[in-house]
Amino acid sequence: MKLLVTGGAGFIGSNFVRYILNKYPGYSVLNLDKLTYSGSLDNLTDLQANPHHGFSRIDICDRHRVLEMFSQGVDAVVHFAAESHVDRSILEGSRFIKTNVLGTQCLLEVARRTKVGRFVQVSTDEVYGSAGQGEKFTEETALAPNSPYAASKASADLIARAYFRTYKFPVIITRCSNNYGPYQFPEKLIPLLVTNALADKELPVYGDGLNVRDWVHVADHCRGIELALRKGVPGNVYNIGADSERTNLEIVRGVLKALGKPESLITYVKDRPGHDRRYAIDATKAKKELGFTVGVPFEAGIRETVGWYVENRQWWERIKTGAYREYYDKQYGP
Repeated sequence: MKLLVTGGAGFIGSNFVRYILNKYPGYSVLNLDKLTYSGSLDNLTDLQANPHHGFSRIDICDRHRVLEMFSQGVDAVVHFAAESHVDRSILEGSRFIKTNVLGTQCLLEVARRTKVGRFVQVSTDEVYGSAGQGEKFTEETALAPNSPYAASKASADLIARAYFRTYKFPVIITRCSNNYGPYQFPEKLIPLLVTNALADKELPVYGDGLNVRDWVHVADHCRGIELALRKGVPGNVYNIGADSERTNLEIVRGVLKALGKPESLITYVKDRPGHDRRYAIDATKAKKELGFTVGVPFEAGIRETVGWYVENRQWWERIKTGAYREYYDKQYGP
């Protein structure tokens, strides 16, 4: 199979590319990434010599270049490429609309015209908005996004759905809860906590710290996406979650405990606008129809993740100083 992966130099995308090439050594992966601030070839150094992995720096909104890649013959697409940080979307939402909405439509149109066999739209539980006490999001839950980021992903999902309904194009949508694991960009909660704690810097906590998220290890998410790619029914949505709800404050305290750092590093900051109180995924459909199971318990996964950031300090220090950006811009152009 020749698989085209967008956003494959990002956190989840790079883990997925690695997962696929390890599980299916005969597959070929065409990896497209614009290499914005959160995409890094440092995430793919172990794949540089793999003849089945090819990387191209491409903006998914550039239809001409996207078509060039699809003309190589693509069997399936897994679409990760997205602007994904809620805080950044609140400050400047236009780039989220351009990449997440227009970029997705560009990919869908090119994929449809070149008769791609499967297209997985990787989305997020944030499109559902905030879950009430005792409620869990199912695939039938109404979309109610509360941030520009979430709204842009919900829009992309609806466009994907329309391509299935209008053209019978084989689109499958996955929506996952909060991911954690190696190679996550340090502005996200867990790597931010770990890297700040290692430097004895303050750990910022929004509001009262009691916002709840369902945390799933990136390895489990990758497996869920692969199952959706192979077994998913076109036109369907599959929720992926781990039934592992934690408050943000629990996450902060757990990271500090793992690193032997004092809770005095915690600092409470003003809550962000439209901050969803709770996300909770019901993954029953994925379990029954795809055979999805959770393989990484949170307690083991968070220990492994904290250890990875401790052992790979050079990786995140290059990102935090911006040193890696200068290199990529010289190699590929800004």
